[in-house]
Amino acid sequence: MNYSRQNNGILPRNTDFWTNMRLLRHLSRVAFICNICYLLASLVQYIPNPPEGEALSTIIVLGWLLSILVNFVVNGWLLVVWAFRKGLLDIPRWLWIVNLIFLIVQLVILFIRT
Repeated sequence: MNYSRQNNGILPRNTDFWTNMRLLRHLSRVAFICNICYLLASLVQYIPNPPEGEALSTIIVLGWLLSILVNFVVNGWLLVVWAFRKGLLDIPRWLWIVNLIFLIVQLVILFIRT
């Protein structure tokens, strides 16, 4: 008897990647958190004397550096999954729309500043 394939009886065993998509759900949530940090980092620019510290540094790094990269990867992956699965996504629609809006705003700001 092979115990490595044993099911604990509580959760059904599903090894299909497209059915699980746990990584995509996780990355879309990380992208949303990075987008909130992008919004906060953008608002900190208008504060006359912004506070200093590790928290603000983390918000700036997550907002200005990681948000564009993670958002681009997540939205690209969602677009590919949506195209091949005919619209069947395991991610809430509002999260996909918010991440897409943030990506468009980030790309517009990136190209306007350069």
